[in-house]
Amino acid sequence: MADGPAPERADAARNREAILAAALHLVETRGVDCVTMETVAAEAGVGKGTLFRRFESREGLMAAVLNESETAWQARVLSGPPPLGPGAPAYDRLLAFGHSRLATNLTHARLIAAAGRPGARSAAAVSFANMHVRYLLSELGVSGDLLMLATAVLAPLELVVLEQQVTREHLPIERIEAGWDDLVRRIVGA
Repeated sequence: MADGPAPERADAARNREAILAAALHLVETRGVDCVTMETVAAEAGVGKGTLFRRFESREGLMAAVLNESETAWQARVLSGPPPLGPGAPAYDRLLAFGHSRLATNLTHARLIAAAGRPGARSAAAVSFANMHVRYLLSELGVSGDLLMLATAVLAPLELVVLEQQVTREHLPIERIEAGWDDLVRRIVGA
């Protein structure tokens, strides 16, 4: 299409994949704080200039790694095994969704912070989560403004809220999960 972006060259696609794989490997083995543009370039076997041309900054690279993680998580929600994926009752899926989102946000807290301001996610990621929760609420027969209800259900799962509860208030994860489950029960009327 004339208006669309130019197709990615094969060598550029290979470089992008190598860079993202290297960055993810370094994040998983050394931790986010130890990952620099230099270490990623060396691990991926590309020049540092290639890295900067593709991602512009460390923050841009970490956002791309976060996006890869988000895409994999969304695939588990859409087609993974139940109860997170299809095949379980909507109520069980909603609870599994919340527990999974909570765990994912806490696991990737440093990566989320490195990708921008804490709690920042792409509009597509936020939209996906809200749309999925609205779908499950609808399946459960919940009435009302589902957009606002989904937003309210998702708010306690945002990193900025979780960090306050876990880091500053020292709440155990089990208590946060139980509180979220109670919120869902009250909205669903179960």
